Amino acid sequence: MKPGLVEIRAAQERIANRVRRTPILLARSLRGLEPGWNLYLKLENLQVTGSFKARGAVNKFLSLEDGGTGGLVTASGGNHGVGVAYAGWISGRRATVYLPETAPANRVSRIAAWGAEVIKHGKSWDDANAAAIAHGERESLTYIHPFADPVVIAGQGTIGLEMLADMPVLDTIMVAIGGGGLISGVSLAVHALNPQVKIIGIEPTGAPTLHDSLQAGRVVELPGTSTRSGTLSPRQTSQLNFDIIRQHVEEVVLVTDAEMEVAQEWLWAELGIAGELAAAAAIAALLTGKVQPGPGQNVGVVICAAQADIRFE
Repeated sequence: MKPGLVEIRAAQERIANRVRRTPILLARSLRGLEPGWNLYLKLENLQVTGSFKARGAVNKFLSLEDGGTGGLVTASGGNHGVGVAYAGWISGRRATVYLPETAPANRVSRIAAWGAEVIKHGKSWDDANAAAIAHGERESLTYIHPFADPVVIAGQGTIGLEMLADMPVLDTIMVAIGGGGLISGVSLAVHALNPQVKIIGIEPTGAPTLHDSLQAGRVVELPGTSTRSGTLSPRQTSQLNFDIIRQHVEEVVLVTDAEMEVAQEWLWAELGIAGELAAAAAIAALLTGKVQPGPGQNVGVVICAAQADIRFE
């Protein structure tokens, strides 16, 4: 079921006119981080809709075989919902997005701005997802899973193709993990081209979904989550993502919300990058020394999403 290089390259061609090829920024002369290695940031915060999620959602929509007539439904921590709303907008389809009740108002407004209906349900993404699936079955809508779908994973994998095309000498790539769709796609694409690149995942201590599953050797469901990063808080991954990550990801590092907040402010102060909390997860691992690249290494970090209402004093 997992996509290969052929499917990821097909996705790249399919979505090329609907999403942006985001730049890679070489970060230099940074206060608080003076490494003897090179830091490259893949700026998916500049992606249409403000996150990488547009890639997978658009690839899924363009791969459907129903002639573009049916409605779409999904559940999201926020960014995938915006991506599906965007896919609905470009196709003229009706889109319905379920969010947990804790979803912030700016996520609701961003989704609604693309013409989608927003329904809040449950305390977590998992609760909202169950409701979305039931809704789709009742009304014969096309359900788009945010991470456990090979076509969505292939869309996210286009990031890996772009990173190696723009910076082929990367030694390590660091990716934040929610359900695991982004790191699954990136790792499959990168290792198909260069299996020597080390892939490192980062999760919040309050939602160690993949970390705990890898330790247990099987998919486990967390009893609950306690992170302010709603996009990194599914209680459970899928077998598909687990199998890909177990094969291709070197390690999963945990960072606290406080460490991500420091990294979020650091991104803004040093680089003028307004990233959401999840976008700062990998930077938090570097600033705290939880990940320590070797001398002269080239490290790529995916800045996965923008923070639309970021405010720093």
